[in-house]
Amino acid sequence: MTLVFGDLVDDADWLPMDLDQQRSPNYFWHGGGLLSDAPVDFRATFDGAMWVTTKPIDMPRFNRNPLRVRPHFTVPRHHHNMDEMLFVLSGEYSIEYEEADTPQTVRVGPGDFFLSRAGTPYTMTAGPEGVTYIETWPKPVTSLETYWHDFGWVRR
Repeated sequence: MTLVFGDLVDDADWLPMDLDQQRSPNYFWHGGGLLSDAPVDFRATFDGAMWVTTKPIDMPRFNRNPLRVRPHFTVPRHHHNMDEMLFVLSGEYSIEYEEADTPQTVRVGPGDFFLSRAGTPYTMTAGPEGVTYIETWPKPVTSLETYWHDFGWVRR
């Protein structure tokens, strides 16, 4: 077994997020259909806002996705088909969601986590320093579906 050490908080090994994700077969518009057919512009909304790491983490049984987000960026409202857990490594997220038809806001910082239940729409806004975090799911990422809602987008 090989041990690999990676520091996800440092500034090395981060690349801008692929902006062609609007065509992902796992991204859906909340009202039905693919996100690519929605009246929103994925590229314009996310341009320069998120980064992915190139650190070599090959752990197929640990379904994770490390991300970095620029300060004050709001990830548009969305929900998933399975539970998702976010672990914040640095910076802060303000997460807005509804529970029992009551709006809720929670702030998560370094060492905190947030669990979003499948089907619960939420919006995440990075704090003034941005945020670096890991999102993880109980099943492989290939079975993850994301349903985007009409809030927080640049329109076409």
